[in-house]
Amino acid sequence: MDLAIRGGHVGTAEGLTRADLGIANGTIVQIGEVGAAAREIDARGLLVLPGGVDTHCHLAQVEPGMGCGPDDFYTGGRSALLGGTTTAISFISQFKGETLDSVVRESFRRGERAVIDYSFHQIITDPSEAVLAEIPGLVERGVRSLKVFLTYDAARLDDGQFLKVLAAARRSGAFVTVHCENYDAIGWLTERLLAAGLRAPKYHAWSRPKVVEREATYRAIALAELVDQPLQIFHVSCAEVAEEIGRAQRRGLKVWAETCPQYLTLTAADMDRPGFEGAKYMCSPSPRDEADHAGMWEMIRQGVIGIVSSDHSAFNITGSADAKDRHGRDAPFRDIPNGVPGVGSRLPVLFSEGVSAGRLDLETFVAITATNPAKLFGLFPKKGTIAVGSDADLSLWDPKKRVTITNALLQHNVDHTPWEGREVIGWPVMTLLRGEVAARDGAMLLQEGAGRYLPRAPYGLIQPRGVLANGFDAARIA
Repeated sequence: MDLAIRGGHVGTAEGLTRADLGIANGTIVQIGEVGAAAREIDARGLLVLPGGVDTHCHLAQVEPGMGCGPDDFYTGGRSALLGGTTTAISFISQFKGETLDSVVRESFRRGERAVIDYSFHQIITDPSEAVLAEIPGLVERGVRSLKVFLTYDAARLDDGQFLKVLAAARRSGAFVTVHCENYDAIGWLTERLLAAGLRAPKYHAWSRPKVVEREATYRAIALAELVDQPLQIFHVSCAEVAEEIGRAQRRGLKVWAETCPQYLTLTAADMDRPGFEGAKYMCSPSPRDEADHAGMWEMIRQGVIGIVSSDHSAFNITGSADAKDRHGRDAPFRDIPNGVPGVGSRLPVLFSEGVSAGRLDLETFVAITATNPAKLFGLFPKKGTIAVGSDADLSLWDPKKRVTITNALLQHNVDHTPWEGREVIGWPVMTLLRGEVAARDGAMLLQEGAGRYLPRAPYGLIQPRGVLANGFDAARIA
C-alpha cells in the first residue's frame, strides 16, 4: 500500500460509513480495515468524499486569434483543486466559417499544462459538411460530447443547423449539450430596452426572462426527440425550465439537466449595483429572483436536476481585451461579456447552502457534484466515486469549518468572485489526485502538467432509445 487514509467518514452517493482507504499506484485498492502503508493520512473528524467532477467550465478555451480568457488549465486547475475538484471538462471552440482541426490541436496542446484530469466538449457553431465530417475522428480521440448554442450572434444555430448536429452526433455515438435561450426574442427585447434608454447591467435580466429559456428548452427537447438523440440542458436557471425537462424525463426521453451555484444563490438584484459593480454578476441565463431558489433546490431533491457544474466562464472586470469593461464602463448591457468565475467556489458554496443548511443530504451532494457528472460523461467508475478500482481522487472536508470567501482565497486568475465576503460552513482541507496530495490548507502542491487527458470511450447511458417519431430514421442519412 502506498497510502492509507485512516479514520474518516467515507461518503458516496450511496451512503456514509467510517472506513480506512488503501491506495496503491493511484488507485483505491481497499476499503475498510487497511494494513500497513508507506504513508498515512489521519482523517479523523473529516469527511472523505470523491473529488469533484465539473463537467462545464471554460479553461484555456481558444478565442478568435488563439487567445483565451484569464484562466487556463493551470490557474483554473489550481483553484479547482483548492476547492475539492479533481476533474473538469472544458471546451474546444469552433469559429464560424472555419473547420475544427487547428483549434483542436491548440486545445490539446494547452491541456498539457493541466494540474487536474480533464476532457473536452466540442462546440459547433457552423455545421458545414466539412465540419460534420470531422466529428467522427474527434469522437475517436475521446471527445464524445458536442455543445451547441441557441443564442449569441457568434455561436447560435437555427433549428435546421441544430438538427444537423443532432443527427451527426447520433451517427458518431456522441452526446449533445445545449445552451437554451431564444435568440430572436432576446434580440427583440434588447432593441427595445436600449431604445427606452435602459442600458445598465441590471437590464441584462430584463432582456432574457424565464420564458425565453423555457421556450428554447422545450424546442431543443422536441428536436432531440425527433432525431432520437440524448441531450443535456446546460445551466437551468429556474423551476419553470426544469419542469419542461421533468415532463420529458417522465415520458422516458433521455434528457438531463444541470444547474450552477449562481442559480441557487445569486439573483437578478445583484446586477442592480452602483456603477459597473453589477457586471460582476452577469451570466446567461440570468440569475432569477430569490423566490426561484426554493424551486431549484426542490428540483435537485426530486432528481430532475442531476448535476451542478460551475460554468466557470471568467472575465476580469478591468485591464485587458478580455475584460468586462472592454467597451467602456458606460457600455450598454448588450456589450458587456457575461459569465462568472466559479470552478474553485462551486463545491464550498453548494456544500454550505445545501448540506450545512439542511437543503440536501450528503449523498445527494456527492451525486450531483461527482457521481452523476462522471456517469453522464463516460468517466464513471474511474471518477466520481470511492470504490475499489476507482482513481484515488479524494477531497477531505472539515464539515464545520467556517470560511469567508475572498477572491485571493480562490487563487484563480480572475480579479473578482461574485461570492466575495460570503461565509460558508464546510471546507475541503485536502485534495488528492490519483493518490497524490494535490492541495492542502490553501496551498497547491502539484507541478504543472500533473493532470491527464481523459478520452471517453462509448458507454451505454447516452445510446439512443431506438424510438422514432414516425418510423423513419432520417438521422442515418448523412
